[in-house]
Amino acid sequence: MKKVIQQKVTKFILSKSPTGIQGLDDITNGGLPKNRPTLLLGNTGCGKTIMAMEFLVNGIVMFHETAAFLSFEEKTDELAMNARSLGYDLDKLVAEKKICLEHIQMSRDPVLLTGKYDIEGLFIRLELAINMVNAKRVVLDSLDTLFYSLDYETLRSEIKRLFSWLKEKKVTAIITAEVGDGFLSRHGLEEYVADCVIVLDNRVKNQIATRRLRIVKYRGSVHGINEYPFLLDERGITVFPLVSEAVQQKSTLLRVSSGIRDLDEMLGKKGFYAGSSILISGTAGTGKTSVAASFAYDVCKNKKRCLFCAFEEAPNQVVRNMSSIGFHLEPMVKSGMLTFYYSRPTLQNLELHFIAVKKLIKEIKPSVVILDPITNLMTEGPNSDIRSMLTRFVDYLKIEHITVMFTAAITVGSIERNPSDEGISSMVDTWMMVQDIEVEEERIRSMCIMKSRGMEHSNKVRRFTISKTGITLSAIVRKEKGTNTNSKRNNKENDNLSTAKLSKDNSETAR
Repeated sequence: MKKVIQQKVTKFILSKSPTGIQGLDDITNGGLPKNRPTLLLGNTGCGKTIMAMEFLVNGIVMFHETAAFLSFEEKTDELAMNARSLGYDLDKLVAEKKICLEHIQMSRDPVLLTGKYDIEGLFIRLELAINMVNAKRVVLDSLDTLFYSLDYETLRSEIKRLFSWLKEKKVTAIITAEVGDGFLSRHGLEEYVADCVIVLDNRVKNQIATRRLRIVKYRGSVHGINEYPFLLDERGITVFPLVSEAVQQKSTLLRVSSGIRDLDEMLGKKGFYAGSSILISGTAGTGKTSVAASFAYDVCKNKKRCLFCAFEEAPNQVVRNMSSIGFHLEPMVKSGMLTFYYSRPTLQNLELHFIAVKKLIKEIKPSVVILDPITNLMTEGPNSDIRSMLTRFVDYLKIEHITVMFTAAITVGSIERNPSDEGISSMVDTWMMVQDIEVEEERIRSMCIMKSRGMEHSNKVRRFTISKTGITLSAIVRKEKGTNTNSKRNNKENDNLSTAKLSKDNSETAR
C-alpha cells in the first residue's frame, strides 16, 4: 500500500513598494514590486515623468524612502520647476539630502564613436547618485534616449545588464520609455525583461482627451487587468479603479426624509433608505431639480453635509431659482453644509467628472450626493458606458454609505425608443417619475413611484404642485360642473382616470 506524502508549500508573497498615488495601489494590490524594475510606457503627454516623480516624492514624504532621479532629457532645474506646479519642492528635498537629481547629457558623435558601446559609465553615475542619499527608489527617464541608435544585439544585452544591475542594488526602480509601433516599447525588448509593465495613454475621442492606464504585466502578483482612467491636476495623479465591491455593501433600516412630507407618506410614511440610490426622471420642466433641491435642503437643515453636482445650471442660478419656492440654499452654502460641484459635461470625459466628484467626497465627507442631471453626461459616450460608470459610482457610494439621488430626462416612452435607458432606471433602489398629464383639458404635473425596493410604497399617481411655499402632492381631482364638492367615489374615479391618462401619454410619446 502506497503512502501519500503531503508536502506543505509555503505561500510566496511578493514584497511591494506603495506608490501613494490614489487608486494605483488598489489596482496593483499594494504598489510596485519592491527592489525590482518597473517599465512605464506611454506616448507624448500621457504623464510618465509626472507619475514617476510622484512615486519618488510620495516615497520620501509618506514612507521615508530616499530617492534618485536620473534624467536623460530634462535638466534638473527644469524638473524642479515642472514639479513645483504640482506642489513638490524638489530644491528643498535636495537640500535635505532626501533626493538626488542628476541630468546626464547623451551625445554620441558618429565621427568620435569607436569600439563597442556599453553602459558602464551609467552604472558609475547611478551608483554615485544612489550612495549620495542611500536611495531606495530610482527613476531613469527615459530609456529611449539612453539607448538611441544602438544595434539590436548590443541593445538586448545592455538592457538585460541594466535591469539585472538594478535588482542587485535592491532598489525599486521606474524606467520610462516610449510606446512602439507593433510592440509595447519602441525596441520590443524592454517589456520582456521588466517584472512589471504599465502603459499610459492619452487619447482623444469626441474632441475630449482622456488619460488611461493599463497594467500589462506584473510577475508574482495579481493585479487589475482593465484600462483605468486617471486624472492629472495640480494635486497630482488620481487613478479611478473600475472595481466593484458590491458584496461588501452594508444595508440599513435607517430612513432619511425626502424633504416633501407627502412624498414620505407615499414611501411607507418614512422616506428613503439611508445609503440607497434614487432616480427622479421626467421630461424638461416637470420639477426634477426642485425635488432634488428639496431633498438637499432637508438634509442640510438636519446638520448633515450634501454635495450637489450641477451639470446644467450654475450654482448661483440653482440657489436663486430654489429660493422662489421656499428653499433658501444660500445659508446652507455659507455654513458649509451644502457644497456645489459645477462643470459643463463637455469640459472633460465622464470618468474624469466622477474622479473629481470622488475627490470632493473624500474632502467634505457628505451623507448625500445629488447629480443633476445625468442625461447631460450621456452625450459624451455610448449609454452602455454611462451605465457602466454609474454602476461603479453607485457601488462606491454604497460602500461609503452615502445616499445618492440622480435626475434624468427618462420617460416610459424614451425607454421604449432607447432600451439602454432602462438599464439606468433598473440599477437604482427607488425610481420616481414626474411628468405632465392632461386632466379636463388642463396640463398638470404628476408624480408616481415606479419602484422602491424593500419598502411599502404607494402606486397612486398624485398631483405634483410647486408653489412659493414648497412642494405638495395631492389626489388628482376631476372638476364637476355646477358643484364645488367632490365625493370619495369621484376621487377614486379620478385616480383611475389619471392612471389611464398617464399610460395613454406614455404610449403616444413612444409612437
